[in-house]
Amino acid sequence: MADDDALMDRFEQNSRRFNARDAIITVFVCAFVLVLINGNSMKNAGERLEPGVQRTAILAVAKPAGWLADQLPFHDVAHDLTAGLSPDEELSKKGGFDQAPAAGAANQVPLVTPAAFDPAAIGAKPAAKLPLKKLLVTGDSLSDPLDKVMARDLASAGVDVDRKPVLGSGISKTDLVEWGRLSATQKENIDPDAVIMFMGANEGFPMKNAAGKDVECCGADWAAIYANRVRQMMNTYRAGGKTHIYWVKLPTQRQAARQKIAKVVNAAIEVAAQPYRNQVTVFDTLPTFTPGDKYRDAMDIDGKKTIVRREDGIHLNDEGADLLGELLIKQLQQHFDF
Repeated sequence: MADDDALMDRFEQNSRRFNARDAIITVFVCAFVLVLINGNSMKNAGERLEPGVQRTAILAVAKPAGWLADQLPFHDVAHDLTAGLSPDEELSKKGGFDQAPAAGAANQVPLVTPAAFDPAAIGAKPAAKLPLKKLLVTGDSLSDPLDKVMARDLASAGVDVDRKPVLGSGISKTDLVEWGRLSATQKENIDPDAVIMFMGANEGFPMKNAAGKDVECCGADWAAIYANRVRQMMNTYRAGGKTHIYWVKLPTQRQAARQKIAKVVNAAIEVAAQPYRNQVTVFDTLPTFTPGDKYRDAMDIDGKKTIVRREDGIHLNDEGADLLGELLIKQLQQHFDF
């Protein structure tokens, strides 16, 4: 133990003792070096603070420090010397937010506009309600007898209901009518405040892709073509935001083959509406008529078991249309006064 003590005494005798003054000098030297190397980081951090005394005080020091750092090469030298310690990869010069691909480019990202947001989904104040003077109810045979129900129930409110079902038509079939042109014609001739669209009983037909080749139902390629056609119609009806569309999804069908088609059609409707959620309400019939995507002919209405489907297992009957009409009127009341 004596030898160890002697060695410690000798070490302490030959070592310099640091006092408080030395510590203060060391801190100031380190701070000065940091200013020379990272003055701009201090300025950027200060500018991100909320306005106030703290921000003012920090920027009073950080701005001249940033200027000084810009004049000297120490930041670049320090970056090069420590680059091997950083796990970050060197970022590509492509793909920046300021480098969006030009229109028509293969990798173009579609722009998102304010119309894509339902105010309720982002907690925004809804637009002021407008008077509902003219309503268009259209689609294929699914929109009958819904059109009659809406006309009957809205008559006392003074709403002019234009009933335009086109039986046997479909978006994926154009032999009877081409809905892209029909939707434009309806908009021009009727110019409704709102549109209720209910169709999908005659879908599943092959459609041509951009190359002119037939695409069979019901994969993603077919769904994409269908969704693009639906989106085109939505855009036509909405007229830049002046008209609100209520697009009704299909309730589950009885036959398995039709269930497959209905599932793809419903998915395509949801995708199609994404850019226009402020002007397009997608009304889902499944929770009311076929919960869990399970077909049923009857359901409880006001405590009574009631048949709501026609014998074909596709369409709603009068009672089903009455119930759907009540639900759609509630949807209309969220956007219109009548």
